[in-house]
Amino acid sequence: MATGAKITGLVTRWWWVRHAPVPNPEARCYGQTDKDCDCSNVALFRHQARLLPKGAVWYASNLLRARKTAEHLALHGGDMNELNVDPNLAEQHFGAWQGLTYVEIAEKHADNHLFWLGPPEQRPPGGESFVDLCDRTVRSIERLTAEHRGRDIVAAAHGGTIRAALAHAFDLHPEAAVRFEIDNVSLTLIEHFEQADPEHAWRVAFVNYLPRELVAAKAAALA
Repeated sequence: MATGAKITGLVTRWWWVRHAPVPNPEARCYGQTDKDCDCSNVALFRHQARLLPKGAVWYASNLLRARKTAEHLALHGGDMNELNVDPNLAEQHFGAWQGLTYVEIAEKHADNHLFWLGPPEQRPPGGESFVDLCDRTVRSIERLTAEHRGRDIVAAAHGGTIRAALAHAFDLHPEAAVRFEIDNVSLTLIEHFEQADPEHAWRVAFVNYLPRELVAAKAAALA
């Protein structure tokens, strides 16, 4: 779509939020293990909640950390009437790898991969691959986009889920999608244009949005 083009027809906007940080001092893979999260950064929650639209329909995965993040966004100013739960928005299930440290997985169980626990097509014993995650996430995205045509949808989910949504929007190979960085409590806005050719109906407005001071602190730490 050309810059400055007039947008007509219904636009459905997905406001993705990654859950708050999970205390994990031993750096263990938790996947779909139902871990609690740290929602103590009130300033961050207030900042992000102010950016979320009024009158949106809210969803979260079935995991505690996603539901709790949505509830705290509402507590600090987000306009949430009801929180709907969709298990298809949960993080990748890493099967037998869940509970192991990332070092143990890399050394003993997975083909080395710089940005993910294993290649996107690799399915851990008793678990699912990132490709599997993409398939179930897209099913919910397509269903909910049709169900809530022209609405704003706030979805509290997980890093893997949001990467899957980006893969769908950009028509990316899963290997490319896992290279996105998705920070805790960051916002990612993806828009669907109903009047567009279905093959070109998605637009990504922004990815991994955080307050300026957090971005600056992260940049300083990397310098």
